[in-house]
Amino acid sequence: MAGPRPERQTMTGERNLDALLKHMKPELWPGIFVFCTIPITESLPVSINPLMTFREQEGTTLVIPRDEAKAAGLAYAFASRLITLTVHSALDAVGFLAAITAQLAAAGISVNAVSAFHHDHLLVPVDRADEAMDVLREISGNAA
Repeated sequence: MAGPRPERQTMTGERNLDALLKHMKPELWPGIFVFCTIPITESLPVSINPLMTFREQEGTTLVIPRDEAKAAGLAYAFASRLITLTVHSALDAVGFLAAITAQLAAAGISVNAVSAFHHDHLLVPVDRADEAMDVLREISGNAA
């Protein structure tokens, strides 16, 4: 009988804040995404292919294309555009999202940030997406 597998920790990606900011190369995804919630006890509708799920005490949050939410009859909030920061950021990088979200906040742009294994992603209001992209390009252009 095999014993337990040894824990492997894989830390990859950029940690240097200046390099992260300089090389973030934001990309705006097509489509409109929304936030929905379903009870934890409820199964995900078959027609839904979530971009993101997160289980909370109050229910499971889904980030899905707005068209999918409408087709499934799900109530939704925060119609947004998705921006991926294409630099491979380390999960333990310090200050990257703080620097970005502070600048977006200074421009009056709300943002919901999500960190995944390789990249950070920003969901911004539909009508502010182009402006958010301009702010991000300016941050990147001014980085050392």
